[in-house]
Amino acid sequence: MTKKIVFTDKAKQQIEKITGESKSKKYFRISVKGGGCSGFKYNFTFDDSTNRDDVLFGNAIIDKTSLEIINGSTIDFKVEMIGESFVINNPQASSSCGCGLSFSV
Repeated sequence: MTKKIVFTDKAKQQIEKITGESKSKKYFRISVKGGGCSGFKYNFTFDDSTNRDDVLFGNAIIDKTSLEIINGSTIDFKVEMIGESFVINNPQASSSCGCGLSFSV
């Protein structure tokens, strides 16, 4: 299976901005954890190094297990009146909660 994630220009710019501002935030880590109201939730953190099972997408890293769950997704960065956030449009998600961070496959 081909591992494909699309980052919008806004997402790329924001990741470059936040990882470039700090030496301890070299990478923007995207992962999927169990939990949330729909079964899984997206987790966004920073890391100063990569692990053996990480796949690198510019300054963003995704571990292989999480990548299987979000493969085919588009990652965007939205600026709205209520705030700013990264948004993942995951075609594998069968349902999601109102906040958009929790989903099921």
